[in-house]
Parts: sequence; C-alpha cells; structure tokens
Amino acid sequence: MDLEQRVSELERRLAVLERAAERPAPPPEREPDDALWALRGLKDQLAELGADNGGVLFTGAVRTPAGQRYEWQYGLVTDTVLERDWADAAESFAALGQPVRLRLLREILGGRCTAAELTELDGTGTTGQIYHHLRQLTAAGWLHTTARGRYEVPTERVVPLLVMLTAAGP
Repeated sequence: MDLEQRVSELERRLAVLERAAERPAPPPEREPDDALWALRGLKDQLAELGADNGGVLFTGAVRTPAGQRYEWQYGLVTDTVLERDWADAAESFAALGQPVRLRLLREILGGRCTAAELTELDGTGTTGQIYHHLRQLTAAGWLHTTARGRYEVPTERVVPLLVMLTAAGP
C-alpha cells in the first residue's frame, strides 16, 4: 500500500471515529436495584486498560443555583495517583480549609460574582479580608476572574469541588 492510500485509509478511519464521538453515549445498562452500576462500568474500563491495581473516577452532571450546567469526569489508574507527589495538592487543600473561603465559593456558584456583592455578605470579614480570600482561591485555581472584576469557579473545577465537599462528609 503506498503512502497516499495509507493516508486516505487513516482519514477514513478518523472520520468514523469522529462521527462516533459526536453521537451521545447510550445510557448505562443496569438493573433498577444496582446501586454500584458506575463502579461496575469503571471496573470494566480498568480491565480493558490492564490496570491491575484499579483506579479512581469522579464525575458529575450538575446545575448550580445560578442555573449553570456542568458535566465533567476525570479518572486515573491507582498507580498514577500513588506515584504523584501529594505535596503538590497541599495549596489546593489549604485554600479550601477556611470556612469563609468555602462560603465565598458557594456564593459565587450561587450567582454572586463580584467582589462588591461578596463584601455585602454578613460574617465574611472586611473588604480587605475578602480580597485576601479571593486571591488565595484564585492562586490555588479554585477561582478565576472574568471581565469587570467578576469571579467564577472554572468549569473544570466545579465538579471536583462538589466531589471534595461530598467526600468531606455530612
């Protein structure tokens, strides 16, 4: 097979894959009482990858009180998670380790997006303290600023934030 034929065949195969990716995924097949349907799907995927030590997956399809919709998932095999330098996560966890910062994140997800709106909240401190918290959250990647001094939780951090809050307990 010459180079032109090989390229043509690759283009054809790529087009088939792109069309398949555009179709919505079928809903997972599961029994009505199967509480572990997502886990079973993950285990099947890990088996296909040959990930003998398993893996983790977090995912979500949420709508915030402000009406924004987010669908997101992320997964890693266990070996990758265990081999990473966990100290790299300290800043991200530290930024969430303060009640006022968690409240600011909740308020921003709820639609209060400017520093002026956030300073009007009772119990969040002075304007200077609020800006300090916003800088900490921004430095750790939990917030970013948009036009005209508005803050938002980046799309790729909404579901992880909700997962971390869920994992933290009641």
